[in-house]
Amino acid sequence: MPTASLTRPLKVLLICCLLVSAWAFLAPMLWMLSTSLKPLNETMTLPPVWIPSEIQWRNYPDAIAAMGHFWRYAGNSLFLAIMTVIGTVTSSALAAYGFSRIEWKGRDKVFVILLATMMIPFPVVMVPLYSLFKSLGWIGTFKPLWVPAFLAGAFSVFLLRQFFLTLPKDMAEAARIDGCNELQIFWHIILPLSKPALLVVAIFQFMATWNDFLGPLIYLTEQKDFTLALGLQSFQSQQGGTAWHQLMAASTLVVLPVIVLFFFTQRTFIEGIAATGSKN
Repeated sequence: MPTASLTRPLKVLLICCLLVSAWAFLAPMLWMLSTSLKPLNETMTLPPVWIPSEIQWRNYPDAIAAMGHFWRYAGNSLFLAIMTVIGTVTSSALAAYGFSRIEWKGRDKVFVILLATMMIPFPVVMVPLYSLFKSLGWIGTFKPLWVPAFLAGAFSVFLLRQFFLTLPKDMAEAARIDGCNELQIFWHIILPLSKPALLVVAIFQFMATWNDFLGPLIYLTEQKDFTLALGLQSFQSQQGGTAWHQLMAASTLVVLPVIVLFFFTQRTFIEGIAATGSKN
């Protein structure tokens, strides 16, 4: 049939487009992994060599040793990631519950104002924030990087609010009749049903903090407090000529936790995204 004859070419075209898109995203990752296993003389050859003539596994311990404080940087990044995840999930869930389940005057207008803050780029508020943290004596510490996470983020609040709106209200009403207050309803009913959405927010925040470069660059002053992102930049700048094989090995180690985290949580992550976009 004509419809069937049109459907098959469209499917083939769609698959080809998806394969090209997948390759466009995977190519830089594969190049980084390939370069991390090459000898130095093969990292800048033309035409490029994708498969190294001899796999150099020692590039990884050499990169760790060359960075000097790799594990300290990793510990700093992990500390900040954990603190910001805790702060963002806790504060955003509470704010989203207030915007979705509690009726109060001006709620929708305040929510619109909150969403409007998402359009303000960080460079616009960078100087005022720096002045504020300097007056508090926080410059040179981790506090500017994790304390604001406990004040809720607009994107996370929006994401959780949309998910909370999809939850049935019957259980909350029944608990309210039984004498539960709003905090008990939030803790015993809403949160257990919202694990996929909470995990999505946690993953987004973990990735943002783990990969953050500008924030640590502005607020951290001592090298011992550097994160992995700053450590990579420092490693590149301190070399007379860039040791690309070691730099790519260190970069692979930096992105590895994020990749592992996503693969272990991808099913729940996708379920949370799908459920957040659904409607009652």
